[in-house]
This record gives sequence, C-alpha cells and structure tokens, in this order.
Amino acid sequence: MSTVEITLRSVQHYLYCPHRWGLLEIGNAWEENAFVTKANLLHERVHNPEANHTSRGKKVFTSVPVFHDLEEYNLYGMVDSMELTEDSHGVSVNGSEKRYKICIVEYKPTKPKNQEYREDDLMQVFAQKICVDYVFGSDCSAALYYADVRRRVQLPLKESFDEYDQKLKAILAQMRNYLMTGRIPAIRKGQNCTGCSMKDLCMPHVGRERNLQAEISRIYRTEQDI
Repeated sequence: MSTVEITLRSVQHYLYCPHRWGLLEIGNAWEENAFVTKANLLHERVHNPEANHTSRGKKVFTSVPVFHDLEEYNLYGMVDSMELTEDSHGVSVNGSEKRYKICIVEYKPTKPKNQEYREDDLMQVFAQKICVDYVFGSDCSAALYYADVRRRVQLPLKESFDEYDQKLKAILAQMRNYLMTGRIPAIRKGQNCTGCSMKDLCMPHVGRERNLQAEISRIYRTEQDI
C-alpha cells in the first residue's frame, strides 16, 4: 500500500492543533498535564476487555480494534465502546444468527462550553465510523459521552455523511503530506493553547532579559558599601 497508515487518535490530534500533532508525530515530542492525565484515567476505565457486558438489552464491547485499508483512508485504531442492539434490519456480527444495529461511543472527560461537541471530536468519531462500517458492513450511529456531566450527545454523521467524508479525505491527505515531507505545520492564528499539555514545549516562556551592564554596576555598588 502506497499511502501512510494513520491512527484514528492522530486525526483528532491534527484537528485540535496541526502544530501540536506535528510535534508529536514528526518531532517525537510529548508532555502531559492534568487534562491529559484525567483523559487517560477515563480511557483506562473504558478500555477494559473485562468490562464487556450486556446492559438494557444492549451488548457492550470495549476496546474494539477496527481499520479501513482502502488507499484513500488507510486508517486503523481502537473504538472506546461499541453497543449492539438487536434489530432485524441490522448486521450479523462474528457470524451470529442474530442481527444488530451498531452504535459507537467515544468517551470524553469534559463537555465543551457553549456547544454540544467540538468539531475535531466529531471528525475523530466519523473516522471511527468509516472503519466500523468497513469491518462490519454496517451503517452505524455514533455518540460522544461526557463524563463530567454524565451525558451522551448523538452525532449527525449519517445526515451529513458526504460532507464529513470529503472533509476526512482532505484532512488525511494533508496529514500524509506533512508526514512524507517531514514538515511540522505552523501554529494557526487564534489557536487556543490554554489547556494544551505541549504549551511549554511549543512556546517556551522566555524571561525578561537582564541588563548586563546594570547588573555589573549593581554588584560594584554593593561591594563598595561593604
């Protein structure tokens, strides 16, 4: 296969901040903060194979590996949670005689302010949908679950499929271009860096430059007073 493989997680990293993604994927840099740790702890709880269970008539599977190996996508990764509900119009899973409709759920620690979801989170889940549908022959629905408010938000992926599909293909092409050339994308104008774990690596704080001559004079005066 001629195209570079891309992980589902890196799609979200790229959309959140291309420069940060470049530092991670091309510059091999990494730094964590409280927000990253919180998200990691949440996903550790979700990504537990022993957590597979049946709840309210749904079969729930966690840490489901998926992929899409057509050239225009060439994606792979993990789905946080996949829910199967019996439905005569659904698909067979793992050779089961029963048929199911599939819903994928991506877990996030914090709901964004003043909006139902972030666009980069939606596109990350759309990339997951592309892979799940490819593996299982489905047309799955998808949702984001916000742990802080314990609320699930359904995503309009089916309604706007063509729009998101074209956008995803363009994003993947951009990412592959950077990966092949080894260039790290520039920082976008208006990028919100407040909660970014990479802030100090990306834009290290530079203290005020001291006036060397004034410092020498200060030391000289101090010595004169002794």
